Parts: sequence; C-alpha cells; structure tokens
Amino acid sequence: MQRYKGIIAYDGSGFSGYQVQPKGRTVQAELEAVLEKIHKGTPVKVVGSGRTDAGVHARGQVIHFDSPLAIPAERWPVALNSLLPEDISVLSVEKVDHSFHARFNAAGKEYRYQLLLSGVRDPFLRNYAYRFPFRLNLGAMREASGYLLGTHDFTSFCAAKTEVVDKVRTIKEIEFLQDGDLLTIRFVGNGFLYNMVRILVGTLLEVGTGDRAPEEMLGILEAKDRRVAGKTAPAHGLYLWEVFY
Repeated sequence: MQRYKGIIAYDGSGFSGYQVQPKGRTVQAELEAVLEKIHKGTPVKVVGSGRTDAGVHARGQVIHFDSPLAIPAERWPVALNSLLPEDISVLSVEKVDHSFHARFNAAGKEYRYQLLLSGVRDPFLRNYAYRFPFRLNLGAMREASGYLLGTHDFTSFCAAKTEVVDKVRTIKEIEFLQDGDLLTIRFVGNGFLYNMVRILVGTLLEVGTGDRAPEEMLGILEAKDRRVAGKTAPAHGLYLWEVFY
C-alpha cells in the first residue's frame, strides 16, 4: 500500500464545501467517487489539509490517499483528471511516507481574499471576487493589520459555532496586493480558525471605510468575543492558496 500526496485546485462555486456531507455536492465526495472507480469499486478515503466552506475556492489544497495500484505518481493526475468534473483539477501527485498526513503535518497555510473595488459589477468575477464599491483607506487597513501580526488568541475572529477550544494562532504575514480594481489581501499563518480569514477581512474593510480606527484591533483581540469584530466577508472571495509542510 502506497501513500500519495496530491495538490488540487477547485472552483468552489458549485460545491457545498470540501468535506463530505449528507446532502450537497462536495469536493471530497467527487475525489473519492473517482478513486473508487479507478479501484474497481473499492472505496478509497481522501484526507484533506482542512475543510473549505461552500463557495470557497482553492489553488493549493493538499490531500493524501492510499492505493495498492502500481500507477506511477506522475500518471495519477492524468488518470484522476480524465474522470473528475471540470471544476476540480489535480495539479500534482507524489509518493510520500506512510507517516505523512495532509492535515496533521501541515505547518502553515496561505489564504488570499479577492475584492473588486468597482461601482460596476463584473459578471465574470461575480463568483470569484467580492465587489466592494466603497472608497477604502488602504493605509489605515495596513496599519490595522499590523496589530494582528504575531501570536494571539483569535476568539473574536472565529465563528461562534466552532468546536475548537484552543484559539491561539500566529499570523506571520498580511499583504495588500492591488492590480487596478482588484485588491487581494494575503494572509500567511500557522493555522486559521473557522471563518477567521473572512472575519478578518470584514473587520479590515470597516477600518478601510472609516467605521473603525486601526488601533481598535487591539481591543477586539483582547475582548475574545465574536460580537465585537466585524461582519464575515462572503465566501466567494476566499482562496486557499498554499499549504506548507
């Protein structure tokens, strides 16, 4: 039995999220269905680095699966992509030691959130960028992001319904990348809580519009209360960009 590590990309628009659910189309279910077909009806479990919500995209989701088949690693993407739907792509597959675990071995992740800063909607970006037609003070947003760097308890920036107890995380980088009307906010950290990036974006946008002062980030962190942070930005602007090991 050989363990394989795969990097996959998907358009989250047509999915109810990554993880298998009783109802709704999911990325994991599509992958497992194709692997079962390749393995002549034998179920194959796919483990991801983490779950993504409905509408969230991925450019670098990492998975692992085990297989007894003598298929060269470089041929797995060809075999999988020939059967997968067009909104999922297997970018690469490599052999790994059986101790490798896509989720538990992950040392960090990069997420990106894409905003369309335009008063006119773009039908081609409606599922891939959150249109925010209000003037933003990027200087204030950069200042606010500085308070978020480092190791903190991010309870205020986590969805209340999470079951995770330890909400201490380390954010290593927050970067603002602008190309015309497209603004991408890049987050790199050792891990992220449920809805954390989307709540961070929603709060930073309130700073950008002047509804909050940059230094309010300190009080929000100290409060450890989801109610004091900003709104949760929509899912369709979020991308799981890369997972680090």
